[in-house]
Amino acid sequence: MVATAITHWRKTRRLTFLLILFWILVTFGLTWFARSINEIVILGFPLGFYMAAQGALVLYLLIIWWYNRQMRKLDAEFGIEVDED
Repeated sequence: MVATAITHWRKTRRLTFLLILFWILVTFGLTWFARSINEIVILGFPLGFYMAAQGALVLYLLIIWWYNRQMRKLDAEFGIEVDED
């Protein structure tokens, strides 16, 4: 039982750290490359505007969705039940 809990925790940490790394890359990557991204204009607005206003938020929601999906699979793999009340 202890080995199973350790393995579950290791996989949970790995998933969390990977998604945090992706979040950091999205957040700071958009900021770092803002000038080059803004050279692309859509409907009179620079692409950086769209990415800051909507694109990053959509990516953050996808990160949350992916985390939830993967954690459900991981919990099912290890037989951990979650109360969904």
